[in-house]
Amino acid sequence: MNEYAEQAAEFLRERLQQAAERAADGVVIQLDTPGGLDSSMRTIVQDILASPVPVACYVAPSGARAASAGTYILYASHIAAMAPGTNLGAATPVQLGGIPMPKEEEQEEEKAKPVAGNEDAKRNKVVNDAVAYIRGLAELHGRNQEWAEKAVREAAS
Repeated sequence: MNEYAEQAAEFLRERLQQAAERAADGVVIQLDTPGGLDSSMRTIVQDILASPVPVACYVAPSGARAASAGTYILYASHIAAMAPGTNLGAATPVQLGGIPMPKEEEQEEEKAKPVAGNEDAKRNKVVNDAVAYIRGLAELHGRNQEWAEKAVREAAS
């Protein structure tokens, strides 16, 4: 997965550079993804934000999704569009350095413990960073910040 995600990020970077060199009016990314690596997603988001050519992300065809990392990519794009019968969301980080995120009932138990020095502190750090990132993207493009936060904190779709 790691190699594929890096290749996808590099492919998009090259296409955006070509579009800029050709003075294109825009770039359309057709998106259908269950998500991907945080590092590749952030590279893609940074490239979209830095692009002098407007980027439209289109979740398609019907039945497609922009889940997890795809939610951030859609929120980063200048234009976000979705075909009927598509969805986005469920953007909660699911791993911390190879350590699975705690289950919901484990999270409740962890809340009673001191934050410093436990897995809950690590989880909070990752989730809060992800929330800040997606809220910033939402604000940048005038999109729904509250829903974006729910997509991260509650895996809303």
